Amino acid sequence: MRASRTEEFKVFAAGRAGHLFRSACLLTSGDVHLAEDLVQETLSRMYVLWGRRARRIDNPAAYAQTVLVRTFLTHRRRRSASERPLAELPEGAPADPDDPALRMTLLQALSQLAPKDRAVVVLRYWEDRSIEETAAALQVSPAAVRTRCVRALGRLRELLGGSIAEFAAR
Repeated sequence: MRASRTEEFKVFAAGRAGHLFRSACLLTSGDVHLAEDLVQETLSRMYVLWGRRARRIDNPAAYAQTVLVRTFLTHRRRRSASERPLAELPEGAPADPDDPALRMTLLQALSQLAPKDRAVVVLRYWEDRSIEETAAALQVSPAAVRTRCVRALGRLRELLGGSIAEFAAR
C-alpha cells in the first residue's frame, strides 16, 4: 500500500514540478536557485501529507500551489531572505527568447513589490485565481486581496511607467 502511495506521489510531483517552478520563479523575481529550493520544500511538505491527508484534499494541485506561496512568504520573513549577492548573472535562456527585455523588466518590477503584494499579483494574474481563491491561499480576507491588488498594480504602473507600453508595442 505504501509503495502505491509513493508511486502516486511521484506521478503527481513529476506532473506539477514545472508549473510550481514557473510560479516560484515569478514569486522570487527570477531567482531560479531560490525557486528550486521553494519547489523542493513544497514537494517535501506535500510528500509528508500525501500518505495521511491526500485522500481528503479535493484539489492537490491547488493545495501544492498554496503550500508554495506560504513557503515563499515564510522564507521572506526570515532575516537571511534579504541577503543578496552583489553581482547577479542571469543563468540559462529565458522562457520567452523572443522578448527577454520585457521579461527582465517585469521580473525587476515584481522584485520591487512587497512579498505579499507580489504573491497576490502572481496568484491573481499569473495563476488566474479568483479573489476568493487568492484570499484562501494567503489566509486573508477578500477585501485584503482587493486592497493589495490595487496597491501592487499601482506600484507596478509607477515602476514601469511608459516602458511597458514600449515593450508591448513591439
